[in-house]
Amino acid sequence: MEMKLELVGVPVTDVDRAKEFYERAGFVLDHDHTVSEEVRFVQMTPPGSACSIAFGRGLTQMTPGSLDNLQMVIADADSCRAELLDRGVEVSDVDDQPWGRFVYFSDPDGNGWALQQLPEWSAGAGGDGVQPLA
Repeated sequence: MEMKLELVGVPVTDVDRAKEFYERAGFVLDHDHTVSEEVRFVQMTPPGSACSIAFGRGLTQMTPGSLDNLQMVIADADSCRAELLDRGVEVSDVDDQPWGRFVYFSDPDGNGWALQQLPEWSAGAGGDGVQPLA
């Protein structure tokens, strides 16, 4: 069996504010459809990702800002941080951990994102998947 995660709902309070924020962060607008007064569907995709996010009106009962663990893999934490800062996104300093280098940001509602640069030994980064002994 094969399954692909292709869409994650992100709860927001202000659809236009969220759309502007994610565009500023570099996400690509795929859809923005007002279906009715109760339903608006916005889909955006992070650059290079096969998975998109969706937000809008009438899409979820989750509390806006309740997602605090969205994570994407990036090639270079320093350059990604610099680009987000240049785009006007508030972003953390680079957090160096044994399992990767991380940069964190939140959307205007507080939905939290972690951007992880995999360590060289990680299979996802082309390594053998075995962490060297310290």
